[in-house]
Amino acid sequence: MTHPLFETHRKTLDAAVQAAHDRGFYSAYPEVPSGKIYGETAKDDGIAAFKARLNQPFEFKQSPPSSGTVGSEQSPYGFDLGISYPKLDVETAVNAAKAGLEKWMDAGPEARVGICLEILKRLNERSFELGNAVMHTTGQGFMMAFQAGGPHAQDRGLEGVAYAWQEMNRHTRDCTWTKQVSKTDFVNLKKTFHIVPRGIGAVIACSTFPTWNSYGAIFANLATGNATIVKPHPGAVLPLAITVDVIREVLAENGFDPNLALLLADAADEPITKELCTNFDVKIIDYTGSSEFGEWIEQNARQAVVFTEKAGVNSLIIDSVEDLKAVTGNLAFTISLYSGQMCTTSQNIYIPKDGIEVNGERMSFDDVAAAFVKAVDWFLGEPKRAVEVLGAIQNPATVERIEQAKKDGGEVLRDSGRVENEMFKDARQHSPVILKVDAAKKDLYMREMFGPIIYLVATDSTEQSIELARSSAICLGAITCGVYSTDDAVLDRTVRAMTTAGVPVSCNLTGHIFVNQSAAFSDFHVTGLNPAGNASLTDGAFVANRFACIQSRIPVPMESAAADQSKEVAGAKA
Repeated sequence: MTHPLFETHRKTLDAAVQAAHDRGFYSAYPEVPSGKIYGETAKDDGIAAFKARLNQPFEFKQSPPSSGTVGSEQSPYGFDLGISYPKLDVETAVNAAKAGLEKWMDAGPEARVGICLEILKRLNERSFELGNAVMHTTGQGFMMAFQAGGPHAQDRGLEGVAYAWQEMNRHTRDCTWTKQVSKTDFVNLKKTFHIVPRGIGAVIACSTFPTWNSYGAIFANLATGNATIVKPHPGAVLPLAITVDVIREVLAENGFDPNLALLLADAADEPITKELCTNFDVKIIDYTGSSEFGEWIEQNARQAVVFTEKAGVNSLIIDSVEDLKAVTGNLAFTISLYSGQMCTTSQNIYIPKDGIEVNGERMSFDDVAAAFVKAVDWFLGEPKRAVEVLGAIQNPATVERIEQAKKDGGEVLRDSGRVENEMFKDARQHSPVILKVDAAKKDLYMREMFGPIIYLVATDSTEQSIELARSSAICLGAITCGVYSTDDAVLDRTVRAMTTAGVPVSCNLTGHIFVNQSAAFSDFHVTGLNPAGNASLTDGAFVANRFACIQSRIPVPMESAAADQSKEVAGAKA
């Protein structure tokens, strides 16, 4: 019998499956933080729920025995969260997660998918609480934290469920197989195809987008029958603790072991990620973070299927434009959003040293650079807008990196400065630094400089710009690329060069769409074809290897085989 939650949420699933096929705009969860959508008291309730979490233990019902607590989160807006979480050792967590696996597997795709959709619905209802939790662990401005940490992350989770549903139903679940072996003899087998999960998945989350980067994996794991151990970054635990709490609640309500979802929090000075990733019973690993540690996981977690999103250096090529103001205005937002702490933000902007064509007239490199700086200054000149868009710096090391970039070399065209926040006086907020460098100085810009650090690179030509962007992607990885040109041939060459390097390309973006945005159901985030990561969020390959389709077969009499085949034919006609 079909699980009731599957029927309850079937329309949402069908719409998500269709959207993943069509690749047009679709969102199941409204991104506008409106009381008319989420309830008139939702905003105040979310703030109250967040504040109620502060300065006390975060407790899970029916959780495995812990060995104390752990927790040291600090809001980038200037205060300690004071939340402690159960401290589990890896073996305890793995053994607890294993206990409910057989029943979860036997529940079947419909039940698991229905339960996942119910979890997403409940997470959506708590988007204001999640928004505050994301804001005060990552440093994102509230609007971005609400959207990326709530509805957009939930869309990514739904996308994972939709792909899981399609992959689990790619083949029939049973059939009668008949082969004639002589004039009068037949072999008849009844074959059943079992969806068998790998077992335990570990999701290693990052500090900047803890939910957006994790939900696809968490829900792909659960939908395909696996347990999930969520290992948050020590600086951004709360959003995933809330998430795991909701998952456990829905699992328990539906008669499943809540320990199919566990939070494994650790401390920065006592990390346990390596131990988790090399545990024999951990069969799937999803990782978001630095390239160095991602490569360590890829090389050492031999017992697991590993999906990584690592770091890269994103490029932007300017060849010629019709409206420079529209272009620089778009890019001012692009580099300011969340202080460049997005894996999709452009770092290197390549401009020919002899200038570009602007609406048919030649403009020098320096004039283009000055227009770019002017656009950033204007955009950040409104204090309230600057505070909201820039957000806060998640890690103090990023602030140090800004200063180091200036010391390393390059002409400072725009210095970074601290941004005052009226609501949070101790907020760690800094505007972007913009540096001019010559293309020959590869040691300065051919490296990831995470944060609000932008290089305007003076190249010999647009062709060199394209080649530098391409080689950078191949050697260092990249997740996005942007290009501006009024020449279709230049656009075609750039798209060819960058897509073959495994990088999506955005051409001539102005207005309200930006190179560092990635939309669920339409944009494949990361490609797996360059060092920035070995997998894509989200496609069939991201989901299909989380389970195997394993058959059982048994001989059946000829009469039964004929009857089964008649039913199959009738069903196909219907």
